[in-house]
Amino acid sequence: MKIAGMVKNSFVDYPGRVACVVFVPLCNYDCFYCHNRPLIQNAPETLREEEVLAFLQKRVGMLDGVVVTGGEPTLQKDLMPFLAKIKALGYPVKLDTNGSRPAIVHQVLDAGLCDYFAVDYKAPFRQYPEICGTGADAGKVLDTIGLLINAHADFEVRTTVIPQFSRDDLLTMARELPKVPRYVLNRYRKPENYLPADEGRINQTPYTQREIEELATVVREVQPGAVG
Repeated sequence: MKIAGMVKNSFVDYPGRVACVVFVPLCNYDCFYCHNRPLIQNAPETLREEEVLAFLQKRVGMLDGVVVTGGEPTLQKDLMPFLAKIKALGYPVKLDTNGSRPAIVHQVLDAGLCDYFAVDYKAPFRQYPEICGTGADAGKVLDTIGLLINAHADFEVRTTVIPQFSRDDLLTMARELPKVPRYVLNRYRKPENYLPADEGRINQTPYTQREIEELATVVREVQPGAVG
């Protein structure tokens, strides 16, 4: 498994748990506001798998879980064996995914290798290529969410509320989704790394946290599990 970084302790990445967060490189999207832009390409490995597993072995009983994120983890050919090794240590596992590879998520579900999923629904269906890059397909994301629902998996859907989204955009997205157990509206923060061509979009004034909470109240009429 190629690993591009690790946060040893996080209180925010796995709901209700203190978790280690493992970052893997490579993503098939190119969202203009990405906070992990250096990982979009096949970034160099900074940690060996053996180092990460040795750290997790030492922290058994002190950490409550492990988050595998990216980049897009489902692009990694060694994802399944890596998750199996983490599970063998006794850790609950959370997988962050953009939802673009439902077949891989299906394999993870069938193998029982993940305890919690977070799927990003990034834009209204028709705007996916505009927001996420050429070839991005919201249909695949909805397929992934459908798989999780049918499997009765524990999961949440997340949307970063970029300044370009209106109230109506968020309601459109909420209606495009099936009913999900938890729909998290995250506040947009300007990334450190971005493409010069995107500077205008990047620098638009973000919603305040209060505005996000107000939008969540509106979205809750469609998605009762919405939180801001």
